[in-house]
Amino acid sequence: MPELYDIVVIGAGVAGASIAAELSLDCRVLLLEREKYAGLHATGRSAAYYAPSYGNDVVRQLTKASHDYFREAEVPVLRDRPALFIGTEAQSASVAAMRQEQPELKQLSFTELSKWVPALKANVTSGLLDTIGGDLDVDGILQGFLRTFKARGGQILCNAEVRALDNHQGIWHLKGQNLDVRAPTVINAAGAWADAIAGLAGLAPLGLEPKRRTALLVDGDQAWADWPLTIDIDEGFYFKPDAGQLLISPADETPSDPCDAQAEELDIAIAIDRVQQVVDIPIRRVNHRWAGLRTFAADKTFVIGFDPRATGFFWCAGQGGYGVQSAPGVASFGRQLCLQETLDIENRALVDLVAPARLF
Repeated sequence: MPELYDIVVIGAGVAGASIAAELSLDCRVLLLEREKYAGLHATGRSAAYYAPSYGNDVVRQLTKASHDYFREAEVPVLRDRPALFIGTEAQSASVAAMRQEQPELKQLSFTELSKWVPALKANVTSGLLDTIGGDLDVDGILQGFLRTFKARGGQILCNAEVRALDNHQGIWHLKGQNLDVRAPTVINAAGAWADAIAGLAGLAPLGLEPKRRTALLVDGDQAWADWPLTIDIDEGFYFKPDAGQLLISPADETPSDPCDAQAEELDIAIAIDRVQQVVDIPIRRVNHRWAGLRTFAADKTFVIGFDPRATGFFWCAGQGGYGVQSAPGVASFGRQLCLQETLDIENRALVDLVAPARLF
């Protein structure tokens, strides 16, 4: 007889690991990962930054709800680093629109911006400053969730790809190579593979789309070490210091099939060109390059909640590029929805905005 759990979570990236840790306090939870270790794909390729002013309103709310978790972690996982959103004269409307939406951000002139990033070129005319963000220790965050999960009695199984998923009399039966388990509740936290998992359950896809995001590391300079994360106001690029080097991204969003994403030469060249258009710095050598998949719903808002088409099928997907910075908030919210607990006041308005049914 297949072993019975209260909940099986599919996907051990930061989304799956965090909600599994929350649920394991009261439930018998199994966490499944198709790869040989947790966090191989999107989580392990994150830009590693906490930006509470980044993303739409829902994203920002759940990111801000994660702040205390990061600040109070037993092992430090958040190091202060401001964020600058910069724009040229042609982008002044974008700067104004962001400031109107988030009046707590401080608007800066070119002279003020240059104090933060002295190498800025004069075509950058204005920007916004967010002082609340910082660098994240992504592996420390993921391992922290996994330690909590295991300490509460949770079990994790890697190299465990789900190949069949059927519901019989209210119990899900999950099968794969060396996998044969049951549970009344399944949580789909499979990232780029989330729609594929839904297909195994007999559900039409929600239209979640994986998109490739490229990053590279180039030689840095000690004078750059304290620069903020600097983001094009229209998200055409971003850069930030990273362990003595400079991390650069063209902020690309190239549609992709679910896969082990790899950086492409054209995207690397675009990243360097876009950064050098606004910053006067030499880039002589690319030391490391990589790509990851950021998976979005059509409205770029998370998908969290039970699917009304199938009893006991719960989504925790579509985190896009915001999964790490919002993981504690999403996990707490997801637990309340999954266990049908009383929702925190600030979460009540989010239920319909993140519900899977909005995408049918």
